[in-house]
Amino acid sequence: MKKSLLLVIALCSWISYGQTIRKYSNEFMNIGVDAAALGMSNAVTAHTSDVNSSYWNPAGLLKLEDKQLSLMHANYFANIAQYDYAAFAMPIDDRSAWGLSLIRFGVDDILNTTQLIDNQGNIDYNRISLFSTADYAVTFSYARALPLEGFNYGVNAKVIRRIIGDFASSWGFGFDLGAQYETRDEWKFGVMLRDITTTYNTWSINEEEYEKIKNAVPGQNQELPETSEITLPKAQLGISKKFEFHYDYTLVAATNLNMQFAQTNDILSTSVVSIDPAIGFEFGYIDLAFLRAGVGNFQQITQIDNTNKLSFQPNIGIGFKYKGIQVDYALTDLGNQSAALYSNVFSLKVDFSIFR
Repeated sequence: MKKSLLLVIALCSWISYGQTIRKYSNEFMNIGVDAAALGMSNAVTAHTSDVNSSYWNPAGLLKLEDKQLSLMHANYFANIAQYDYAAFAMPIDDRSAWGLSLIRFGVDDILNTTQLIDNQGNIDYNRISLFSTADYAVTFSYARALPLEGFNYGVNAKVIRRIIGDFASSWGFGFDLGAQYETRDEWKFGVMLRDITTTYNTWSINEEEYEKIKNAVPGQNQELPETSEITLPKAQLGISKKFEFHYDYTLVAATNLNMQFAQTNDILSTSVVSIDPAIGFEFGYIDLAFLRAGVGNFQQITQIDNTNKLSFQPNIGIGFKYKGIQVDYALTDLGNQSAALYSNVFSLKVDFSIFR
């Protein structure tokens, strides 16, 4: 019961702060997709080349040879939150491709206990209700090859829908821009600019429902919150290289520099930009079995005695591919390097060429 009440209070506070330009707006869009990429700590900006490129770098869609479908599911916070993803992509011709993806991050069946006690101070469990909070994102991607050999670019147009029970909901719109370049000796470079025009969310507050919950914490949330927020742009730079050994074995080594144009707790932080590096590896055997590892999310955490402690997040994963069907698994947040719990991520990718 306490957990449910605290969650409602947190949601109310969250609404009240969703007013203007925020460092962490629409954070569900930064979790990532595809267990293969998550196993490499998301260091895939330069070499992503399948249906999941719609999320990581739409320029990678140019590497598709046939239609592809991708599905993913993950549980977060001890199975309290559900994270789901689906995507489809296909080539248009030898110089262009398109993709469509859907993300949902939600918490269902939350107990609303704000009306548990009536006006006379009596506890009435019949006054408890359930609600859900969910974030949705629909992204349309288009990629095209540039006249210069080795250069591809891609664009994302995304629609954001966020719902908090009957209390509030919002619509948001934004654009991403990505590019990739591959040299003749197979070094790959990538850049992904997220929310390049800033992503603007407009909230609609149910005033009748808000009146019921605004006094859940005395003295807090007395005024109706403002109804807009803006997501600041982010940038990701990536480099990768694939090495082959004895024809049967491969090793992909990749690194990312994830940049936010605000001061954060990232390992490299200034008033202009903050940088969080990530490194990932994928060891493959005859394009059939894969073992992955990576480390990222380097943060400077301030301790009680005002000293700083370096925190990071290691990831591992495995994958299997057979005749166009690929199943991947990733285990994130190893070693208790952050306050989050372990997360098990599963994904499935199907290449339609198996039906031909």
